[in-house]
Amino acid sequence: MRRFLTALLAVAITGFLGLASSAQASVHQLHTQQHHGGPVVKVFATGLNNPRGLTFGPDGKLYVAEGGLGGSNSTVGQCPQSAGATAPYTGSTNDPVNGGRISKISRSGVVTTVVSALPSSQTSPASGGLVSGVSSVAFIGHQLYALLAGAGCSHGVPDVPNGVIKVGHHGSWKLIANLSAFQAAHPVANPDPEDFTPDGTWYSMIAVGGALYPMDSNHGELDRVTRDGAISRVIDISASQGHVVPTALVHHHGAIYIANLGLFDPSDQAGDEHVWRLTGHGTLKVRATGVEKVLGLAFRGGQLYALEMSTAAGGPTPGTGAIVRVKAHGPAETVVSGLTFPTGMTIGPDGAFYVSNQGFGFHAGQGEILRIKL
Repeated sequence: MRRFLTALLAVAITGFLGLASSAQASVHQLHTQQHHGGPVVKVFATGLNNPRGLTFGPDGKLYVAEGGLGGSNSTVGQCPQSAGATAPYTGSTNDPVNGGRISKISRSGVVTTVVSALPSSQTSPASGGLVSGVSSVAFIGHQLYALLAGAGCSHGVPDVPNGVIKVGHHGSWKLIANLSAFQAAHPVANPDPEDFTPDGTWYSMIAVGGALYPMDSNHGELDRVTRDGAISRVIDISASQGHVVPTALVHHHGAIYIANLGLFDPSDQAGDEHVWRLTGHGTLKVRATGVEKVLGLAFRGGQLYALEMSTAAGGPTPGTGAIVRVKAHGPAETVVSGLTFPTGMTIGPDGAFYVSNQGFGFHAGQGEILRIKL
């Protein structure tokens, strides 16, 4: 997502110069608000590297996808590269320090590593060196799966494609679905040539009915992956919506809902993104408007909530992340504000929101999970 990542250049630079202190201030402000009837916000876990999607496992523990810290390997001259200022990506494979990870967090907030040294990549230094790696995790029964987003030759990782992996015992894993190859063989109708990454930017994945549904933000597609690795196209989002950068997925009462990030550019207006419902006829129907830069969706008590990475018009702005209650008519209602680049959200068994915070532009170990009780 070239325009997304290029806009985040200022974010990354700002983060390196002290965003952590402003993030702590935001959490402190939210703690202050709780005394006046606001949300109860606590730091549930720390020490994460670019945390993204998260889900609770059948063991009651929270599993978190981590982008990792990127890498230095270049594939320039070996394969087609991404378009725009983000190129060339550089990546890492089998790197226990910089690689992507999947972490498991106990009820008391203790973090342990499930899998490490997964592919991780970063954009060019000119665009801020922003990181992709493992972007989402999901369970089918007791089996854990994860979505690789920072792999593929165009990301500086020539030996591992982007795809769905099956997590085994003792830190082992196996690629079951090669999404990079599927995209090359089944291109979408309306890719944006100025914002094109050959291996895609796979951001979200959910499990429904014994299958996995990964979604790519860059090409604009939702696919279906069976447990034995068969891939099929569910919907070409680019065909009907153009380059809207779909990022968030949730399943509720037999339907899949999709929300988008949109583009960062001078003409961007706050609240101009959408939530769609995927119909049984394979089309998208607008469920709600008035949301902004959505990176997560969740249902709680029958109500739909969206995680907004930044609510300011134009470029992303620190401390403006929010959780909003989505309404079928009228503007969304803000229920939590002051988040700093939140990148993933799920509802816990306790009914609380668990949010990946400080998910972009921070140094190693500065990513965190917040527990938010309304």
